[in-house]
Amino acid sequence: MLAGLFAARRNRTSLSSPSSHSNVRSNWFSVSPKWLPFSRQGGDIGVLDEHPIPKLMADAEQKFKALLAKQSKTLVQAVAEYKRRYGRDPPRGFDDWWEFATQNDVKLVDEYDAIFEDLGPFWLLSGREFRERAHEAGQLPSIDLVRILDGEAIDFKVQKKFKDQEKGHRSLGFRRLLEKYQHKLPNMDFPINAKAEGRVLVPWENQQYSNLTFESSVDEFTPDWQGAGSVWDAFRRTCAPNTQARRLFSSYRNPNIEKPRSLLGTSNTPGESFAFVSTVDVDLDFCRYPWAHVTQGHFFSDWRTMSKLYPVFSPAKAKGFADIRIPSHYYHGQNSRYTYGWDPVNLEPKEIDDMEVPWDEKSEVIFWRGATTGGGSTPPGFSPNYQRHRFVHMTHDDATANCTIIHESPLSPGTFISTTVLGGSLNREITDVAFVSSVGSYPGGEEALRKAHRFADAVPLGEHWSYKYLIDLDGMGYSGRFMAFMASDSAVIKSTVYKEYFSDWVQPWLHYIPLSSSYSEIYNIHAYFSGPTYSTLQAANMTGTLAADISTIRANGDRQLRQIARAGKQWKRTMGRTVDMEAYVYRLCLEYARLWADNRDTWSFTL
Repeated sequence: MLAGLFAARRNRTSLSSPSSHSNVRSNWFSVSPKWLPFSRQGGDIGVLDEHPIPKLMADAEQKFKALLAKQSKTLVQAVAEYKRRYGRDPPRGFDDWWEFATQNDVKLVDEYDAIFEDLGPFWLLSGREFRERAHEAGQLPSIDLVRILDGEAIDFKVQKKFKDQEKGHRSLGFRRLLEKYQHKLPNMDFPINAKAEGRVLVPWENQQYSNLTFESSVDEFTPDWQGAGSVWDAFRRTCAPNTQARRLFSSYRNPNIEKPRSLLGTSNTPGESFAFVSTVDVDLDFCRYPWAHVTQGHFFSDWRTMSKLYPVFSPAKAKGFADIRIPSHYYHGQNSRYTYGWDPVNLEPKEIDDMEVPWDEKSEVIFWRGATTGGGSTPPGFSPNYQRHRFVHMTHDDATANCTIIHESPLSPGTFISTTVLGGSLNREITDVAFVSSVGSYPGGEEALRKAHRFADAVPLGEHWSYKYLIDLDGMGYSGRFMAFMASDSAVIKSTVYKEYFSDWVQPWLHYIPLSSSYSEIYNIHAYFSGPTYSTLQAANMTGTLAADISTIRANGDRQLRQIARAGKQWKRTMGRTVDMEAYVYRLCLEYARLWADNRDTWSFTL
């Protein structure tokens, strides 16, 4: 009776047996005081009468409502809040910025801690030193210089001693965000990172003593590592001397050291508790957990990082990097690959994409398509561990690992039971995940890559709207599709270790579903919102359950999933707009202008 209800919703291509590496799958829930661990003593299945997701969602909504309610309503209040948070007067031009923000209905007028965090280290430099470093950074590989000259933002061409292959798309995007207020900014230069990855890694000793530097001169700097180091080697030096990462042999995985919950390995031990993450892993401390760096491709980037504190503007950064965050050009550049509702005729986005699908007609399947971009090859051989490779491998049809699924019991509504299910069976029922192209090297070559991972044809962006669950995964850096996904009528599941300009503006479990870097709880996320699959009921000996009972479970979860999808779309319409990005960069420019000045006290704003 139930087989038809859970029939497969996808066509598989290019499938083969996965290799033995990277069977990462642990499923765990956050244990509240009312909870007890699931157990299988004497073959019994533990039973619980409460699930953590509703509380996570309720807490998230309450937290975000409180954040909105406390925002300043007047310029006087905004100045007072600024001084309370940062211990100094706002920068000159703050009143003009306030007028811009209020005229454009910016909702979160006080939430700019990211700017304070990013620019904080530069207060140790004098205005002259700050300007010198900006000019020096502009001479480095894959750095474009945007100059404000007499009220106009221009690309400033710098003579470099090497051929730079970048096309300057990120600097163009930055200039677009300045257009409405560039005439109010003083003359200054902005070094814009042309790469997606973070670039600035300042050694710990240099952070303590600003006169120290381990950077080669600009003349000696090379675009890539050329065998003289790696991103991980450079990152390790940013850590304090007493951390695991600075102890050379301890920078590789030690199975006996404490592990962050978000990167726990496979375990189905009876009596173990389970947990969802409350947010994404942007604060994952690689200094403390150095072995975890092999799971993140940006540590293997081929492009050289900078060990001097340069003011480099980048779209995102992981913990430990010193880049200055700006909105990604993908978020406001408006094209068919990254923009929801893109109209190729009128060259502007529409409110509803032509390929959008009504919620009730969307598939329950978790959908992802993308290239194998996820890291470089310095050093080579680690690509099977990169974030995208791990997820695609994990969701392979032939996965042999067992998954412990916590799901509502059709026989006892309101109670949750645990069932062990073969991962491959679940993957065939609830995931449609595949690479569409191969970029970079892989151990064993292309044949080994395709043997361990599913490949399928590329699809237009609009094809994603046919699914209720959209996975947003890091690539070489941040994911450029996040804003498009949020604008859709689907629910976004996001996993990332990168902070972006909006990280403090968006609330996990309200606007999107956070996913740990292990991805292990993905099956239990689906089980809560979409109910147990046929293979789950089969493993639990419940295939005789009435379809009406299953439909009731699915309807309750589906309502909450749609609530997240709607909240995400509303956030994009009201706080993820291009004008919100402009307001962020406007305020960033005012702070930057004060650092640029020789007498910074004169660049403060007072009522």
